[in-house]
Parts: sequence; structure tokens; C-alpha cells
Amino acid sequence: MQRGEQTRAEQREQACTGVDIALTRVFELLGKRWTGLIVAVLTQRAAYYADLRRSLPKISERMLSDRLSELTDAGLVVREVEEGPPLRVAYRLTEAGLGLGPALHELGLWAETYLLDGIDEASLLEGPCAGAHTSPSRPQRPEIC
Repeated sequence: MQRGEQTRAEQREQACTGVDIALTRVFELLGKRWTGLIVAVLTQRAAYYADLRRSLPKISERMLSDRLSELTDAGLVVREVEEGPPLRVAYRLTEAGLGLGPALHELGLWAETYLLDGIDEASLLEGPCAGAHTSPSRPQRPEIC
């Protein structure tokens, strides 16, 4: 090998040595759009599919269904079918899913400190959850409705 090729190979090897496998798995799952918000809603209460749709008004039905399936497959969510009529499907967090609550709370506090400066306060009051969000000036746990 030439000297330049060895250097590139060494650089690639060094870049890969610091990645934590467990953290990689967390971000593969929770880093997908909407997944963290779905878990955040379910940390407050079990919810029917329709309730989740109302809590996250911009998510498509297909996306919600896909994310719930992924969370179920990962062992974070339990899907419970309630015989009807009408037939209803409820979702709740498993013990592992509930274990994410403190981490999500800490991420919310971090976001209040470092990310809310550029957000227009009026945008926090849009949609069906108007008025339910905490103000960035109040150091309370943000609520997801």
C-alpha cells in the first residue's frame, strides 16, 4: 500500500472506534422522525390509536402505524386490541419503554435551555393543544398533549 492509502485506512479505523454500540441502537430507533414524540405521549398515559393521532396532528396514519410497529418490535410498546364494537387498539409502554421517561425529561430540559431561543412563542400555541405547552420562561417539565 502507498502511504496515502494507509493514512486514510487509519483515519477510518480511528473514526469508528469511538462509537458506542448501545447508543447507536438508541439513535437508530429514537432518532427516527416522530418516534421520540410517540414515546413521550405514552409516558403520560396509555393511548388509543386515535388519541395518538390527535396528540400528534402532523403525523400521517401510515407513519404512526409504522413507528408503533417498530416500537412494539423493539419491546418498548405493547399493542392491546379491545374487542368491540367498536374495535379499539390501545398502546402502552412496557417497563423498558417507561425507563425512557427520565431521559426524555432531561432532553426536554436541555432543549428548553439550548434550543428554544430561536422559536417563536406563538408557534408553541398552535394546533389542538393550544395553551397546553409550558412557556420557555418557566422551568417546568414540558407537557405533550
